[in-house]
Amino acid sequence: MMVGMQDSSELDDLNTAKDLSKLKPKLIRIYPVLVIKDTELETEMKEGRYEPLELHKAVERCKEITYFFNSKKIKVIRIGLQTTDKICSKEKEGSEVVAGPYHEAFRQLVESAIYYDIIVNKIKNINMNVKEVEVRINPQDVNNVVGYKRENILKLKEMYDVDVKIEQDIKCQPSKIEVKPLRKFKEFKDDDKDLVTK
Repeated sequence: MMVGMQDSSELDDLNTAKDLSKLKPKLIRIYPVLVIKDTELETEMKEGRYEPLELHKAVERCKEITYFFNSKKIKVIRIGLQTTDKICSKEKEGSEVVAGPYHEAFRQLVESAIYYDIIVNKIKNINMNVKEVEVRINPQDVNNVVGYKRENILKLKEMYDVDVKIEQDIKCQPSKIEVKPLRKFKEFKDDDKDLVTK
């Protein structure tokens, strides 16, 4: 499935995924559209008739589509084009990628975004203001939970001021996450409350 075709909105892409699911495939591949050198799409882009997706938007769209296929028990076997000498960062010599959401670890970006959502939802379901949590996972899921260049850990700290302690446990089922609060924010002392209200 191609994501980000001409005049294709986020809803269009999701509807395409729904149509594909009706065919009952066992496997599927998801590719965000890249603009390749000397193609009709490059001409359309130069003429202002096509605008490729930005990386974060492509990740978000592919994440939602992956959620959908997972819910239908359709295995996603690839997300993003495989890196080759010609399909690589446009800054690299010999690359034929002119524009579009290319990333060498595109699948990891998508899967990390999925794990981030799961962790945030689990933290929100904890009935207290947590400062630190333990995330217990199967060792094979560590990279996606931590995120590309530790993006998930850094984002949880920045957005929610939550520190994350990763615990690897081979007893955990792959793709399953357990989140346990370790510390909560200290509440104001009574004296401090009085000072704030005065």
